[in-house]
Order: sequence, then C-alpha cells, then structure tokens
Amino acid sequence: MFISPEQDSRFSGPTTGNERALLAGVLAAQRTTLELKCTGVDGALARRSVEPSTLSLLGLVRHLADVERRWFRQVLAGQDAPPRFSSATDPDGDFDGAAPDEETVAAAWQVWREEVAFAERFVAETPDLDVSGVDAWRGEVSLRWVLVHMVEEYARHNGHADLLRERIDGARGV
Repeated sequence: MFISPEQDSRFSGPTTGNERALLAGVLAAQRTTLELKCTGVDGALARRSVEPSTLSLLGLVRHLADVERRWFRQVLAGQDAPPRFSSATDPDGDFDGAAPDEETVAAAWQVWREEVAFAERFVAETPDLDVSGVDAWRGEVSLRWVLVHMVEEYARHNGHADLLRERIDGARGV
C-alpha cells in the first residue's frame, strides 16, 4: 500500500451540498492520487510500460499538465496558452519527451503544479459553474462539464498509473 487508510485524507472532502465544492474536492483527490502514485520513484518515473508504448508515469504528469492547461487556460479563461509538452508537429511529445533526467522530471512537476494552481484559482474565483468557453473539439463547454471531464481524465490515467507503479517497484494501493 502507498499509504495507510488512517493517513489517507484524499477523499475527505464534502459528499453533500455545494456542487462546486463537491466537484473540486473529487478532482483534488484525483490529482493527489497521481502525486501519490509517483512518489518515491524519481528517475524511474520515465520507465515505459511495454514496447512499443511510450506510456510512463512522467509522461502522465506531462500529459495531465497539458490537459489542465488546455481546459482551464485555453478553453475557459480564453488565454493564448499553447501546450507545454506536446504540439501539432509533436502530438505525443508529452510522452515521447519523458526522459529520466532530474531537469525533465523537475520541470514536469513544476508545470503540472502551476497548471493545477491556476485551475484551482479559476474554479474558486469563477462566479458559477455555468461559465463557459468554446472548444474546437466539443463546442461550447461549461466549467461544470470541464470539472466532470477532468475527474474522468485523472481517474482513467490513475488506473494507468497503478499498473505503471506496480511494474516499477511492486507498490500497489488505492
């Protein structure tokens, strides 16, 4: 287990009441789960799953940083904020560029934390969950939809992280 049930406060957020607090709390728990699954493996964060896949824990961190950036900065806040790790010419750069050196790992975590902080501020300061933006893929989307989508995105990738972490050092847990 990564952490004992007594120490695990990830899912201690509200279970009733304010919709914004509920959605933000569940998303925060999923973000913390990603961090937990990546703790203590440093350079092994870049270890790939199986050939020919480029999937790695570090790739997931980089990918989710770009996903956070896309939905909260680009779509909802309307900022000109291109992805940090992938591009139109290198769409898999988030995974392909996940190298096991200290600088790459540190940069990935720094960018991910900056994007999460921006998203958390945006959610807290936005007047309501019906604030919307336009996305080329989905059309008009509300903050409510983005929060639900982000929970799904993290939950899916945290499943990948379970398997990746177990492959690295055998650690299993929630």
